[in-house]
Amino acid sequence: MGLAAGSLNRRLRLQRPEQQENAANEPDPLWVDVGSVWASIKHTSGLKTIMAGENTLIARVSIRVRYRRDIIMGMRAIHGDDVYVVEATLPDVDRREYLDLVCRLLSPQEV
Repeated sequence: MGLAAGSLNRRLRLQRPEQQENAANEPDPLWVDVGSVWASIKHTSGLKTIMAGENTLIARVSIRVRYRRDIIMGMRAIHGDDVYVVEATLPDVDRREYLDLVCRLLSPQEV
């Protein structure tokens, strides 16, 4: 059957971390664009927690893209103002049609 192109209706920018050091020789991650992909985004769950003394919503998201092997845990996907961190990759091993990314929507304080 195949992955319907119409279901991939969001354009994402992919980034990988590149380590650099700041003036105090401390790690200071720099995010480097590695490309863009068409994807579908589904918000799967959300929960409230306290982070840095404030109530914060943690949103779990599933992002589906065409099958590829170069997206790994720790990368970021950006759609508009939303920044997602990839926490796991779930490939379609049998048919190699898609790759599901288990992601977390970053809060503005985390970006």
